[in-house]
Amino acid sequence: MRLHHFIAGLLMWGLFACKQNDQPTPEKDKSVAVAPESPTPAAKAVMADAATILARPQVPILCYHQIRDWRGSDSKSARDYIVPVNVFQAQMKLLADSGYHTILPDQLYAYLATGAPLPPKPIMLTYDDTDIDQFEVAAPEMKKYNFKGVFFIMTVSINRRPRYMTREEIKQLSDEGHVIASHTWNHERVPGYKEEKDWTTQIAQPKKKIEEITGKPADYFAYPFGLWNPEAIPQLKQQGIKAAFILSTKRDPADPLFTIRRMIASGHWSAQTTYNSMLKTFAQGK
Repeated sequence: MRLHHFIAGLLMWGLFACKQNDQPTPEKDKSVAVAPESPTPAAKAVMADAATILARPQVPILCYHQIRDWRGSDSKSARDYIVPVNVFQAQMKLLADSGYHTILPDQLYAYLATGAPLPPKPIMLTYDDTDIDQFEVAAPEMKKYNFKGVFFIMTVSINRRPRYMTREEIKQLSDEGHVIASHTWNHERVPGYKEEKDWTTQIAQPKKKIEEITGKPADYFAYPFGLWNPEAIPQLKQQGIKAAFILSTKRDPADPLFTIRRMIASGHWSAQTTYNSMLKTFAQGK
């Protein structure tokens, strides 16, 4: 009887040892992967309502056109849109010395729509109309300060030398981290669009062309002359535009993401005057 109990005990011990050996640990069996803990899913960002977006402090956005020295044939009104090279250089240095960091449209959109954080002293630098001096003067000057910009392109102007950029130059700007966005086909005023073909010609086709050149989405739009109307906003949304930019007029209280304000940097102003005007234009509550 004692022998029987002894043998049964040996059998039970053997079964227990086998079960233990069947449970490898990472130390014993390197081929067995240890499953990582499941990450906690991030809370989905909630889109803010119009009132919340309007209440957020505005980010300064400067709008440039031509960056070149004045010519004798330039009228006084034309010089509002022509910033001399030395003035532009002084403006970039003043912004850098003042601690500004450039942001791009996706960052601005996330901030306005969801309250996502921005770097300290954010600013956006934008350029309209595809002028070659934006490639030859503005981009190299921005590079000195690690600034990035947004180039709103009229697609009718592409490859039209000597004034405008080529496809290759636009692609280079995109590859260097700048954003290429739409400024219509030929700068026609948006409030004048009446037929479906207008939206196709001025919005849908330019967006597609820019995307073909850059290989990236063209989700943003700048209204020619800053002119817009409420009827345009549903059309822009339908064409896949996420946000649109006006100039220094009032924003739409119902759809502020499609009326983001910019300020023209006048060629008549010094760097300090431009800076002071920028602070005033984008003061909270304006």
